[in-house]
Amino acid sequence: MAEINSIHNSRVKEWSKLLIKKYRDQAKKFIVEEEHLIQEAQKAHCVDTILCLEEKKALFENDVVITASQEVLNKLSSHVSNCTCLAICNKKENKKESNRILLLDNIQDPGNLGTILRTAVSFNFQRIILSLDCCDVYNEKCIRSTQGALFLLDIRRCDLSNEILTLKKEGYTVVATALKNSQPLQHLEATEKMAFIFGNEGQGVKKELIDLADKCCKIEMHSFESLNVAVASAIIMYEFMEK
Repeated sequence: MAEINSIHNSRVKEWSKLLIKKYRDQAKKFIVEEEHLIQEAQKAHCVDTILCLEEKKALFENDVVITASQEVLNKLSSHVSNCTCLAICNKKENKKESNRILLLDNIQDPGNLGTILRTAVSFNFQRIILSLDCCDVYNEKCIRSTQGALFLLDIRRCDLSNEILTLKKEGYTVVATALKNSQPLQHLEATEKMAFIFGNEGQGVKKELIDLADKCCKIEMHSFESLNVAVASAIIMYEFMEK
């Protein structure tokens, strides 16, 4: 059983860089906090190292565990309150075939993104395509919002214009969510393979992506024109999930 008590330890200095997206991308690693999320990461076999207080080490006997001081854990944690355990995890591809796909265009709030991922698991949308300008799925707030859904999905990041063209060739009906020149959700017919585009919290889906879509739809509502993107995506995923 290893032990680290100093924030000046070389490994701690390297791990602390994972709080920044650029270094997460370079190292292909990220940090997960809280017992529940560490357990979900263990199930996904992506845990590299667990750091925890002495009294927590018995919870994680099946992985590489290092006992750490509270100062070290706080150095690596994104939380304001004292962290008792965290895991250094490896990014892993999780390729899945799915007849229901989400394309997310420039979502900026990590809480929204995390909620969408959690909802996608609930309604069997197994592949998520992020635009190149979407916020980072490995942001701590996003990870926490997913409640472990992050480890169950096929999540990719690419140019959405190219991806839409590819999906259409593969037989997917691509539907953009937009207010103008769109049909009510209740009139949208389900097809075997569907991909839905959801856009930025303020600007919505980019026009060039709308132009590439097969159809546009909007959620009918009273009083307001639009919903929070996580709420809107939940309604549409529920409506078109594969039974």
